[in-house]
Parts: sequence; C-alpha cells; structure tokens
Amino acid sequence: MSEQLPEKSPKSEMLIIQLLPNLLTLAAICAGLTALRFGIEGNFERAVRLILLAGVLDGLDGRVARILKSESEIGAELDSLADFVNFGVAPVLLVYLWALQDMRNEGWIALLIFAVCCVIRLARFNVGARAASDDKAPASDYFVGVPAPAGAVLVMLPMYLAFTFDLTPDEPLPEFAICVWIVAVGLLMVSRIPTLSLKKTTIAREKARYLMIAVIGFIAALLTYTWVTLAVSTLAYLISIPFVARNAMRAREQGAT
Repeated sequence: MSEQLPEKSPKSEMLIIQLLPNLLTLAAICAGLTALRFGIEGNFERAVRLILLAGVLDGLDGRVARILKSESEIGAELDSLADFVNFGVAPVLLVYLWALQDMRNEGWIALLIFAVCCVIRLARFNVGARAASDDKAPASDYFVGVPAPAGAVLVMLPMYLAFTFDLTPDEPLPEFAICVWIVAVGLLMVSRIPTLSLKKTTIAREKARYLMIAVIGFIAALLTYTWVTLAVSTLAYLISIPFVARNAMRAREQGAT
C-alpha cells in the first residue's frame, strides 16, 4: 500500500512589501476624503492639493504592483473604488462647496452628471482593460475620451484661476458658467474623442536629458507657483485635445488605406 503524499496548501505567507500597492491605494482614498473635510471647513487650497496628492498616489500604485509582481483582484477593485472617490466625487464636490452654494439645485444636478459620467468612464475603461489583457492587445496610442484623473484636474480649473487671480465666484454668471463647465468635462470623459496618452510615446536617446530637465522644471514650477502652473497646464491639455483628435483621425485613415 503506497503512502499518499499530503496535498500542497496554498502559500499562507507573503512579503510585507507586497502590500505596498494596496497601501498606496488606501492612502489615496484617505487623501481624497480628507480633501472633502478641508473643503467643508473652507480650506479649499489645501483640499485641492490633497486631491492632486491622491492622483499621484493613484498613478504609483499600479506601477508599484507591476514592479513587485503583486497584482491581485482585490487590488484592482480597490483601485476602481479609489478612482471613483478621488476623481468622480471629491473634486466636483469641492467645486460645489466652493462656488455653487447660491445655485444648489443646478449645481447639484451638474455634480450628479459629472459623477455618473465618471463612473461610466471607469466602468468602460475596466472592461476595455480586461479585454485587452485577454487578447494580449497592444496599448493604444490614444485614450478614448478624457481619463478620469484628467477629468478631475480639468473640473477644478475654475478654482486654479480663482486662486491665481484672487477671485471669488459670487456672481450668477460665473456660477452658471461653472455648472456648464462641470457638465462639459463630464461629457468629455464619456465621449469617443481621442485624447493624449503617453504610454507609447517615444523620444530620441540624445534628447532624453532635455526631457528630464523639462520635467524637473515643471515640478519646481508646480511647487513654487502651484496655481499658475496648474492653470496653464490644464489649458494646454485642453488645447491639445483637437490636435490629438486630428492626428488620430489621420492615422486611422492611413491605416485604412
């Protein structure tokens, strides 16, 4: 009678460092929720900075997970929930608390439209990412619509401009314009317009040093002249959208011929 070997049990231990991606995601959620606290207290500049910090942490968690080879289903779910809190709820709620207290009904409708557009955008992105992973498809040269993090940065543009020029949105027209702006950014997120993606962007090796210097200069400007830099960068991104869409259309036409 042969001796039966015991079945191998699943590995019950893991390296603590493999928890780092999920910890970054949870830290991003905490930053987004704390931004809401500061917004309720009226400290909007600090609140916006925390939203930006949440965006940075969101950009890091996935990359760290791939480097550590610690991707997991729970990590993916946490990331989606964090994206909705930090990009679909917190930024637009800050704008609502900051500017739309005299147009609460219209402002709330705009907020809901933005949040729904963001969650649709995230759902569409998740489905597309899973399909691309299953089919081993290469990354696209463009995003379809404005990504959720970019939408969060865009929707806060009125705040950057107000902080730069020391303005207050206390007139009916600016408040109505802000409502229209919120809805417009939401629609951009669910649109089919090609937008800028840096995933497959390349640069000549001899020019890499200049790119690094430019990035360092941008970070220095962001830390020194935060609101001016954010306003200019956001406007530059907006201006890039029609040019990127035109290039994508030309590339599609050339590929079809």
